[in-house]
Amino acid sequence: MLAICKREFIQSFKGIKSIIVIAIFLITAYYSADFSNLFLSLSNDFTSEEKEVIHTIGISILSMFFGMLFVMGLSHDTVNREIHERTIRFLVTRTSRASIIFGKFLGIALFWFVCLLTSFVIISIFVRDFDFIIFFQSTSLAVYYSAFTVLMSVLLPKPSLTMFLSIVIGLAFPIFNGWVTLTSNGWVSWLKYVLPFYYTEDQNFEFLVILLLAGVMIYIALLVFRRREC
Repeated sequence: MLAICKREFIQSFKGIKSIIVIAIFLITAYYSADFSNLFLSLSNDFTSEEKEVIHTIGISILSMFFGMLFVMGLSHDTVNREIHERTIRFLVTRTSRASIIFGKFLGIALFWFVCLLTSFVIISIFVRDFDFIIFFQSTSLAVYYSAFTVLMSVLLPKPSLTMFLSIVIGLAFPIFNGWVTLTSNGWVSWLKYVLPFYYTEDQNFEFLVILLLAGVMIYIALLVFRRREC
């Protein structure tokens, strides 16, 4: 499992798409800290709660509105690529199917953890403060997106299909999630409890539920993968 995790983690850094995404996170972190200090110096109208989150608002928005698109865009074929190229046969003969799923999931999640940690460290250098709650909330979203990506890659056999859906779902997910969270329609409002945004509204430990939801998705992915012929 650790070898698969390491391989997936290193693989996530390769390619022009990875470089672009990492650059976007680092640039967003830099300007979030830089401009937030400027805003605070020019205005005293911010409340204490707004002052606590203004430094990280850029990264938070990036994680919520583009996180799914970034994660699926880079790792949409993490499992079905192996099946399509038949390299999965070499893996299943050397390790368990659970190790494959958990290894790939942890490798993807670790990549985004490093990206977020680096971004928050950059912000903390400028503002001399590290917001652990918002960091963990953003990380929990990345874990959720990683689990969803692995699940889709197990459910859908063709990499070309997951590549297409990575764009569609990546763009539609934050819009749908935001609507479900805010709507008063009883027919759909219950969906907010299985989607992550609802658990990031307040600065508390509700984000732990997001990790639980991610665990459920990985468990489903494992059940499906165990029944699939490779």
